[in-house]
Amino acid sequence: MPAGRIGTVRLGAAGPLVGAQGLGCMGISEFYGDTDEAAARETLETALGAGVTLYDTADMYGQGANEEFLAPFVAAHRDEIVLATKFANERRADDPAYRSIRNDPPYIRQAVDASLRRLGVDVIDLYYMHRRDPRVPLAESVGAMGELVAAGKVRFLGLSEVTGAELREAHAVHPIAAVQSEWSLFSRDVERSAVGAAADLGVAFVPYSPLGRGFLTGAFQDAGSELPEGDLRRRQPRFTGDNARRNAELLEPLRRTAKAHDATPAQIALAWVHQRAAVHGLPVVPIPGTRRPARVLENTAAAAVTLDAAELAELEPIAARVLGDRYPDMSTTAAARE
Repeated sequence: MPAGRIGTVRLGAAGPLVGAQGLGCMGISEFYGDTDEAAARETLETALGAGVTLYDTADMYGQGANEEFLAPFVAAHRDEIVLATKFANERRADDPAYRSIRNDPPYIRQAVDASLRRLGVDVIDLYYMHRRDPRVPLAESVGAMGELVAAGKVRFLGLSEVTGAELREAHAVHPIAAVQSEWSLFSRDVERSAVGAAADLGVAFVPYSPLGRGFLTGAFQDAGSELPEGDLRRRQPRFTGDNARRNAELLEPLRRTAKAHDATPAQIALAWVHQRAAVHGLPVVPIPGTRRPARVLENTAAAAVTLDAAELAELEPIAARVLGDRYPDMSTTAAARE
């Protein structure tokens, strides 16, 4: 299916106007193997040319390296893009395995200043709480984030991996423009409460991993045997061993639908995510990640694909049949608490 320039969507009732599809930049710096930096920089430019204006990063990606990588692109196109980054996942340079979730106000103030410095900007367009630490009252965390807006360091606030109840509580403290969580044909946990709350509040949804970390595209069938050491997907239960074999069998309806549309499985999987906007009555802006210009054009072309009722019905049962959790340990994600 040929690529074309995508339309625009507003993030939340009063949020920024962005391209209907964004770009997840995490894989440029970490988790999915080595990166050709020249190709990655071309990917950023190709995405912008296709109408992608929401660029998503986080301070934890490459321990700040991803924000630094984006800085020259941001400087060249600051008025054309909406820049999103996140805080909360604390890492340490002297201990690569260390992970901690921090939501306390002093940490938030420290984190935003560090991100502003690495990105080379005076203000972050969309600032997310990456994960929730239940030990810190949500009102304190969101209150501190709201202070960043008042100080002119941040324009809009977002949350990631929260429940519907948490979103409502946060929105009562300060308006939330967007919620970012995993949402795809393989992962629909967010539909239990977060999506409904977002629709009620006029909050946009920004699905990450809308292509099931590449599994839905057919890029691999068993991460444990096909992907290199260090690739995050080798440790995710649904992508290895018998789970992966059984889950790969679920993709036959996706392949049939792709053939009927003269499209790729990736385009059908993304079209399904785009159509969640009409199904649930809220803005939906998926952020598939890629480091290759050709993949950007393939992905953005999906915004023009419309699936009919019969096709949607055939794809509907997939998520309920998926074997394996999203992560080895789900205890720190809100989906596990819903």
